[in-house]
Amino acid sequence: MSSARVTGTPAERVEGEEAIVQEYLAPLAKGLPGALGLSDDCAVLTPPPGADLVLKTDPIIAGVHFLADDAPGDIAWKALAVNVSDLAAKAAEPVAYLMTLALPEAPARAWLRAFADGLAEAQAAFGCVLAGGDTDRTPGPLTIGITVIGTVPTANMIRRGTARPGDTLYVSGTLGDAALGLELRLGRVAPGSWGESAREQQALLTRYLRPQPRLGLRAALRAEAHAAMDLSDGLAKDLGRMCRASGTGAVVETARVPQSSGFAKALAREPARIGALLAAGDDYEVLAAVPAARAEAFEVAAVAGGVPVTAIGTVVAGSGTRFLDADGREIAIGRPGWDHFA
Repeated sequence: MSSARVTGTPAERVEGEEAIVQEYLAPLAKGLPGALGLSDDCAVLTPPPGADLVLKTDPIIAGVHFLADDAPGDIAWKALAVNVSDLAAKAAEPVAYLMTLALPEAPARAWLRAFADGLAEAQAAFGCVLAGGDTDRTPGPLTIGITVIGTVPTANMIRRGTARPGDTLYVSGTLGDAALGLELRLGRVAPGSWGESAREQQALLTRYLRPQPRLGLRAALRAEAHAAMDLSDGLAKDLGRMCRASGTGAVVETARVPQSSGFAKALAREPARIGALLAAGDDYEVLAAVPAARAEAFEVAAVAGGVPVTAIGTVVAGSGTRFLDADGREIAIGRPGWDHFA
């Protein structure tokens, strides 16, 4: 995960948009005839019979979503992964994406090659292809805007606003890891200060740098879930969004919220880290509401898809979300999650 400079000496730079597109980005369009080799102004995509298109856009910006000196391959992976994560929660299959790459200066060849390699790696992992986009020069920080396109059987997209009272709430994976990974990445916490091993440190860093969209949950969601959404801004905030859209409330048993071994060690040393478990962003896991009668089937299907899931609470009638400790007392949550304008 070594870093590389975005810009370099004149001899190291890629001068001209055409060179950027044709030398580094056009190879990423192979396999999608409608991309036309990135030789036209637009791409063409014909959805399969009986399928709806699902679209999502979520840009990432240096200094906001990643550090400018992060490895370019990690930046590229994250740019695509945060968008594909939303498709995973909608039970959609990624097909293609459009990308706007806004650079502060002409990029260094080494940086652009590593960035393109990271995109190629992410594409292969997620099953989608670059279909087009644009390159720009910006007076601001490096910005990557991606719009991802997926497909889902007609009328089968899993929405966030269709949870029902009595549903069991599930989350995939573990929560809070990316927040601790960012602390380590920024050097705010000395490695090992929580008693975590080198392997656990790396796992926390990787959760921040290279989130893993839970595409393996698609079959389970389609077959069993009433509602789902991706967790990008924190469990408390995103659960509140699901409940407001559904006209329901929710109760979460905090002790059941899944933790990695590294996070558990940090929480044991610093109990205030409970806030990262419940309200930190960048987890990119899936929150799902599943009929109680279908809970076991959902768990079996999730395991078959290679994705661990944990029941953490219940959707209830009314409004609002409550987080309870092991003794049933309500936990007060200050800032419920990430907000760009708070």
